[in-house]
Amino acid sequence: MLIFKAFSALLSYPSAAMRQALPEIAEVIDTSPLMAARERRGLHELIGEIGRGDLLAAEERYVDLFDRGRGLSLHLFEHLHGENRDRGTAMVELRQIYQQAGFELAARELPDYLPVVLEYLSCRDIAEARAMLADCSHIVTTIGRSLVARRSHYAAILQALLVIAGERPIDAAKVPTAKEPTEALDRDWFEQPAFADTPSTTRPAGGSPTV
Repeated sequence: MLIFKAFSALLSYPSAAMRQALPEIAEVIDTSPLMAARERRGLHELIGEIGRGDLLAAEERYVDLFDRGRGLSLHLFEHLHGENRDRGTAMVELRQIYQQAGFELAARELPDYLPVVLEYLSCRDIAEARAMLADCSHIVTTIGRSLVARRSHYAAILQALLVIAGERPIDAAKVPTAKEPTEALDRDWFEQPAFADTPSTTRPAGGSPTV
């Protein structure tokens, strides 16, 4: 499912190649049957923002947003375990799910990094993708709320993932604007298992599809 590949690209650190692919990513979003009009509008606003200005400006916006505390970390298990030993155990279990499905990680990729999770889902069927997103919807909501609080266009991706998972999207009107990134936004973390019931049926390895 190319829509998850598109989301993975949009959530990754901006590069010249990714910005050149933005029209193709927009086409994937426009043609996906999983996207309703509201989600498409938000995603197009994000695409416009990523493509605006020079590459350095896009990189600075990304770093300013995602490198300012755990509340916006894209490493899912940080929201469950912080840096304690349980996170390592959870990552081993998630890596095993990938291996059983024939999905190979790059050398430096961590399995709980949301763009990596989305790359994996792009190789799976919609039933498994929805089940996995539902299992981690509490974490997706946490990250999404932090993005909504900063009125970031990146929140559109988290909102779309919640809708695909069959969950209620975040009501932006009920999320107060964050004036400064503080640990206060981390208080909504959940101590719940992630991916507990994820199917792990084996499929042939073949890499992720291209956008």
